[in-house]
Amino acid sequence: MAGGKEIRSKIKSVQNTRKITRAMEMVAASKMRKAQARMRSARPYGEKIRVVAAHLAQSLQDYVHPFLVKRDSVKRVGLIVVSTDKGLCGGLNTNVLRTSLNQMKAWQQAGVETRICAIGNKGFGFMQRAGAKVLSHVIQLGDTPHLDRLIGPVKVMLDAYMAGEIDELHLVYTRFINTMKQEPTLEQLLPVPADRITPVAPHSWEYIYEPSAHGVIDDLLTRYIEALVYQAVTENIASEQSARMVAMKAASDNAGTVIDELKLVYNKTRQAAITKELSEIVAGAAAV
Repeated sequence: MAGGKEIRSKIKSVQNTRKITRAMEMVAASKMRKAQARMRSARPYGEKIRVVAAHLAQSLQDYVHPFLVKRDSVKRVGLIVVSTDKGLCGGLNTNVLRTSLNQMKAWQQAGVETRICAIGNKGFGFMQRAGAKVLSHVIQLGDTPHLDRLIGPVKVMLDAYMAGEIDELHLVYTRFINTMKQEPTLEQLLPVPADRITPVAPHSWEYIYEPSAHGVIDDLLTRYIEALVYQAVTENIASEQSARMVAMKAASDNAGTVIDELKLVYNKTRQAAITKELSEIVAGAAAV
């Protein structure tokens, strides 16, 4: 059994660790509220641009944008993987990367090649270790993501789709459900699914385009895809802070349990030492 000094050292070490995890829990809770507010404020914009794009796409009968056309055969697929830059957030990254890897294996078995756009340091490092072909990436987005940093990597994938280098574009990220639940989500971006681009209600008005109808719908659909990716990043950041808060709370609770157990062992060790000393004193007195 370890001596009293060693046990006291272990207790001190665990107490210091608990102080760190408690501080990280409070920081994550503060960032979580801001991230959730940012995520909820981004949702109306994404929904509105989807409705406008649906109306414009239906009003142009003589022009079909390439983003809306399904390819006859799918030989190469693009995948945008959204992960975090930092760890200590439970199984958040593990779940989304497992979903990505399983889908990549399924495509590989079907004879489909995969091209990756990695958003986040964890996903970028994982895809490099896995030997995937990474066309673009962006890391160190911080707690407040900016769209201008996402446009470049996303444009690489959109250009690859327009050039015929990939036939489909998918997005995988962690969707925020609530503070205790976040789930990995895989959805198709291109070609835009028909159910997403169908107007919610029929319309009877006409649009006036400036400078041209084709230019407007081209830019609008590009902004629509960028808005979906930005929304996914905000969802992922909100999920990250929630998962980190829960993980740090669990770590603090476990540290408290370990401290109680170590104190019990320490008290037993100290009592055994006292009993041994008393026995030696009594035996010595009896011998005299």
